[in-house]
Amino acid sequence: MRIEIISCLRDNYSYLIIDDSSNSACVVDPSESKPIINFLENKNIELRYILNTHHHYDHIGGNKDLKRKYGSEVIGFKADSDRIPEIDILLEDNQIWKAENFEAKIMHIPGHTSGHICFHFFKEKLIFTGDTLFSLGCGRIFEGSYGEMFESLNKIKALPKETKIYCGHEYTLNNAKFCRKYDSKNKELQKKIEKIEKQLEKGIPTIPSTLKEELECNIFLRAKDVESFSKLRDLKDNF
Repeated sequence: MRIEIISCLRDNYSYLIIDDSSNSACVVDPSESKPIINFLENKNIELRYILNTHHHYDHIGGNKDLKRKYGSEVIGFKADSDRIPEIDILLEDNQIWKAENFEAKIMHIPGHTSGHICFHFFKEKLIFTGDTLFSLGCGRIFEGSYGEMFESLNKIKALPKETKIYCGHEYTLNNAKFCRKYDSKNKELQKKIEKIEKQLEKGIPTIPSTLKEELECNIFLRAKDVESFSKLRDLKDNF
């Protein structure tokens, strides 16, 4: 399996999970269809599955066009079946979804939205976290509570440290500035910021991060309890 990062809209990332043995792919959170179609057509890859982490339009906007063009199956959380367009396969928390050579554990991680899930491709040691965990940040809380988001992040924190984190947006530099303001003595954070700035100067995505890096540098993952996490989330909302 290999991952191709597809830039969409203004700062969204969609991801193609490509199985070179069959020249087939899944796409994660297609916010728009055109850049994904362009890549697939150029490489002659067949899109079999559309994986949605949550129902927000900037993560499902390409569903209909891609399904119409490729006959792909749309996959999402069972409780969000009425909010994810064209959904075919309904997933449950802790389910192992397997199709062909694609296999992922489904983790329900509410907070940003009530039906948010992530796809943990445990064999490849990578996870698609949507708008729950960002590099050096976490998502805004729209439909859930601080406690739910804190517990959702704790679920991700329990994964192997070498797990690669693929999130929904290129927010890393702004997140880094917030982390630096409130965790200014963190030497690992300073190293990561230097790396981020070099990547962005070269036009390279700052994604993926690793869980190890996030545990060392992401101030939201370093929060010890819901109260301290809540204060940080409020500060970030007004940053």
